[in-house]
Amino acid sequence: MGLRPVHVNIKAVDAPKVGRFWAEALGWTAYSPGVTTYVGPAGGPVWPDPVVVGVDVVPVPEGRGAAKNRTHLDLATASPAHQAELVARLEGHGATRLDIGQGDVPWVVLADPEGNEFCVLEPRERYRDTGPIAAVVVDCVEPRAMARFWGAATGWTVRRESDDLVLLRSADGTGPYLELFRSPTAHTAPDRVHLDLLPHPGGDRAAEVARLKALGAVDLDLGQGDVPWTCLTDPEGNAFCVLARD
Repeated sequence: MGLRPVHVNIKAVDAPKVGRFWAEALGWTAYSPGVTTYVGPAGGPVWPDPVVVGVDVVPVPEGRGAAKNRTHLDLATASPAHQAELVARLEGHGATRLDIGQGDVPWVVLADPEGNEFCVLEPRERYRDTGPIAAVVVDCVEPRAMARFWGAATGWTVRRESDDLVLLRSADGTGPYLELFRSPTAHTAPDRVHLDLLPHPGGDRAAEVARLKALGAVDLDLGQGDVPWTCLTDPEGNAFCVLARD
């Protein structure tokens, strides 16, 4: 069945502040049940959420470096007016506009208060039912090869494929897309943003980790010590974690 992406992990010096920003961006609520700030739908924290991919903001002591994150979020909008309103509102909450060489495009590239890139998309029919997160986008050198890894890792299916972009989505057609976007720049520095995956009910973390390693994943030592999750990298060096259900 594969592993389910349950949230996007964002490292931040001021995790509560960045969590509140992402709650504003997504129209959700920031919860602080422990060390991290979890952002999910209103009504109380539900983890794992049965549908959405949440955002988990994790406090770290150091700020981010100059290198661009290779993973970012694309936010969905329902109309040009909604896109403009969302961009203006987020700029009022500390977002800044970025020029990453995108040129004249219909989407807006922003950074959150600690510099993590994201995009506010123009309305697109493809994302009308994704919820506020249209896609988790991962830069990669070989999108087709990476799609084989991530498709096997998650059980998600290819919805669109070219040499430059591959779109994956859950088989039941809910939640955001996972988009693998061609980038000429290989992975060189640790990202501040990564995916966290969870075994489905009845799944075993150790067995899933072994399966991922057979697919090309590699152990990642970030100094995490003895923790109830496993840090790995995909075949191009992008970090992700496999969590335990308990």
